Amino acid sequence: MIFNSKVLLGVLVSSGLLTVSCDKKAEKSDWNENNPFFAPSTLAYQTTDFSKIKNEDFKPALLEGMRQQLEEIKMITSNKEAATFENTLVALEKTGQLLMRANNVFGLLTGADTNEELQKVEEELAKNFAAHNDAIYLNNALFDRIKTLYNQKADLKLDAEGIRLLDHYYDAFVLAGANLSDDNKEKLKVINGEIATLNTQFSNQLLAATKAGGVRFKKEELEGLDANTLSSYLQEDGSYLISLINTTQQPDLISMANKDSRAKLFHASWTRAEKNDANDTRAAILKIVAKRAEKAQLLGYQNYAQWSLKDQMAQTPEAVNNLLGQLIPAATAIAKQEAHDIQNLINSEGNPFELTAADWDFYGEKIRKSKYNLDENEIKPYFEVNTVLEKGVFYMAEQLYGITFKKRTDLPVWNKDVVVYELFNDDKTSIGLFYGDFYKRDSKRGGAWMSNIVGQSKLLNSKPVIYNVSNFTKPAEGQPALISFDDVTTMFHEFGHALHGFFADQTYPTLSGTNVSRDFVEFPSQFHEHFAVIPAVLKNYAIHNKTGEVMPDALLQKMLNAMSFNKGYAMTEMLAATSLDMSWHTLGVDASIKDVDQFEKQALIDKGVDLPQVPPRYRSSYFSHIFSGGYAAGYYAYLWAEMLDHDAYSWLVENGGMTRQNGQKLRDEVFSKGNSEELSKLYKSFRGQDPSITPMLKARGLIK
Repeated sequence: MIFNSKVLLGVLVSSGLLTVSCDKKAEKSDWNENNPFFAPSTLAYQTTDFSKIKNEDFKPALLEGMRQQLEEIKMITSNKEAATFENTLVALEKTGQLLMRANNVFGLLTGADTNEELQKVEEELAKNFAAHNDAIYLNNALFDRIKTLYNQKADLKLDAEGIRLLDHYYDAFVLAGANLSDDNKEKLKVINGEIATLNTQFSNQLLAATKAGGVRFKKEELEGLDANTLSSYLQEDGSYLISLINTTQQPDLISMANKDSRAKLFHASWTRAEKNDANDTRAAILKIVAKRAEKAQLLGYQNYAQWSLKDQMAQTPEAVNNLLGQLIPAATAIAKQEAHDIQNLINSEGNPFELTAADWDFYGEKIRKSKYNLDENEIKPYFEVNTVLEKGVFYMAEQLYGITFKKRTDLPVWNKDVVVYELFNDDKTSIGLFYGDFYKRDSKRGGAWMSNIVGQSKLLNSKPVIYNVSNFTKPAEGQPALISFDDVTTMFHEFGHALHGFFADQTYPTLSGTNVSRDFVEFPSQFHEHFAVIPAVLKNYAIHNKTGEVMPDALLQKMLNAMSFNKGYAMTEMLAATSLDMSWHTLGVDASIKDVDQFEKQALIDKGVDLPQVPPRYRSSYFSHIFSGGYAAGYYAYLWAEMLDHDAYSWLVENGGMTRQNGQKLRDEVFSKGNSEELSKLYKSFRGQDPSITPMLKARGLIK
């Protein structure tokens, strides 16, 4: 997943209210040269000096950053000279440097290491950020200059990236409401501010609900969990606390032999944000979807999805539903057969009961053991976090792209568990810095994501500083950090996002790196998941943490064979979540939804993904991607991008596999392009044809 703090800034279309000036005088006294964001960092790559940052630094820096950017934009719009590319768009690209410095770090910490004070600032400034966005995208004078340039485009003699930048800004302004009447712009500002506040409210409620939703067990209730896992859960009072991760299914369900314990953990996950308390997100959801529908109508669209998809590869809700229609029947048919097989196993054990979603992973694992003779605990000792990172993820990047890595221990970090590496090209030129923050904690939101501390731009003379965040269980002191193969895949996925950012080679920051449509941005990340199972890579990192033995060929083959297992379930839970997203965001302004749970139930029935044993990967009440994470009407992007990634990987296989030549072509023609070209054309130019869904269907086991 991508977390892009630019969504909050007015560099991408988002939401808004209030003018920033209302707070600037009150905060002016707090802004001075002692603030760590006052000037660009003097550390390597302008990375942040986390040792100097305090909670109280953010609010004055962010408010001053907004004020400065609006002053910089006023300089552009008050220029008496006719609009030119240089005095308008290039000047616009140079604005907001203080704001970007502060907000990139603010976004990092509020996601990865937050606290009550930061959450308070986040909630307090939500409307300010939205207002700031509107102050840019609903600025008549600025849009007039951009529109003038757009109408003169044929005569401007711009290079390809310059044309793309002009098109991007014009389209973004129009999509944000630049053509609305002044009265409707004021209405939009109010709606945007309300949405921004609600999004932040949902995010903070969910973080608190997930933290409070952890489940305590007695040791005898946790039969099946290994000693290392148990030791990591042991509390001072002798109980065992299992914290929740953001998905519906929890990793430990695969090992828990006690049916009641499985039900207890699953129920805690399923209802974490539905307890009719201060952390219940359902009221916020109803308000969010209503306001989004109202916004869409004001902008001239039938629903929010129609508006949101306008600048994506898919373009329309119909295109997304067509994709779902190609996947749902086959996926659910396979999932039903898998459920039948599991039920037969349960019935054969002498104490039959009806399969539930809480039981799926445990009995599915039994089938996998019997069918493929593979136990998850048999392979887990071969996957130690640091070894996977350095000898797996980094090794893949070196073999494919010629990148080398040097560990840095001289740079401050935001948490003692964070690791830092410097990246180099094969000609020894530097690329940037990479931070890895892998272990879950109560101060970190769920999931895994990538973002920038510093973005790449030739115009700004900056190289990328990128971080990956995950939520792996931290081992007890002195124990190895062992992870599941799903976690291994997550590491390859998130570093795929990082590579997309590291390979950026753009002049203009707005077009750089991962600043692409949602349904393209997941393509590089998902593409790089394939390399986790290529034997040449896997055998380099799959090393037993105690014996140092490389995973034996027989065990490796069993693991690869078992990967065909449970594909119906995996695809159906994803399709169910995608269906919920589209159902919420194709509601018109006249829809009157009173009950989140009932709407969710009916939406799954309507889409044909209402399998009781296969719940959505995310339930509405904890679906942070779509209610606070920038993926509203966009969760389908993982499936759309998966079509691209399997098609691209089939090209790789057809052309000799993981070679430096192929890696260089991918880097030069796809991953280094950012948003500097129209993405459908970019992909077709690389591939020589439009992407085919067939490789994806085959890989998912949906066709032979």
